[in-house]
Amino acid sequence: MTDRMRRVNEALREVIAAAIAGELEDPRIGFVTVTSVETSPDLRSARVFVSVLGDERERVRTLAGLASSHGLVQAEIAREMRLKRTPTLSFHYDEGPERGIRLSRLLEGEG
Repeated sequence: MTDRMRRVNEALREVIAAAIAGELEDPRIGFVTVTSVETSPDLRSARVFVSVLGDERERVRTLAGLASSHGLVQAEIAREMRLKRTPTLSFHYDEGPERGIRLSRLLEGEG
């Protein structure tokens, strides 16, 4: 990945996180952290990875709320960033933080 794409992904992550925190009023959306963004090289699409505080049901509700609010988030990206095109967003659950917690619990149990 080029430095430019890394900068674009990080800038998108910041704008998306701010939009979720400030713009969205969907009651399904719980406590969300945007962990990373992977943008396609042509900037047509972006995969937004999030971690969600709560159980499986909370995660499903939050992802559904984010999916239905993607237009508002994309509008915020268009306002905040100067890109040739605003990428179409898709939201995905990031299992990384959960996996890290499980692994650390396993290691503590063995230690």
